[in-house]
Amino acid sequence: MIRRFGAPVLRGQSYSLRAGAYVVLLLGNRVLLTHQNAPQPEFQLPGGGIDAGESALRALHREVFEETGWGIAAPRRIGAFRRFAYMPEYDRWAEKLCTIYLARPTRRLGLPSEPGHRAVWMGAAEAAEALANDGDRHFLLRALAAR
Repeated sequence: MIRRFGAPVLRGQSYSLRAGAYVVLLLGNRVLLTHQNAPQPEFQLPGGGIDAGESALRALHREVFEETGWGIAAPRRIGAFRRFAYMPEYDRWAEKLCTIYLARPTRRLGLPSEPGHRAVWMGAAEAAEALANDGDRHFLLRALAAR
């Protein structure tokens, strides 16, 4: 069974499945996050939805580059969680199946190409407090504890 984080399921609401790949990126005692301006300003683990016909790892590399401008190496799966949310950018309710990876940031390849995103390096404790969703926080803390 995959653990659920976030808001409870709304009775009577229909949700469509949206699979995504997200990553904990550690460099020493610093964490690379993405800050998203809209629909509400928040810090997140870099990553996002897996497009039709795309593998989870291909989506992970693409999303990290789009949201942070960084490349990554050696991703390995560390877990998954579900959350149920309204996605205003798509005007749909989704059951988000979030697969979490741990990877090494390699180098900055450019600026984020995803509008409204910027890459932010933070200390590990500050990053854990800043993350907007409990699932992201859970896996960041788990990755930190395993070091």
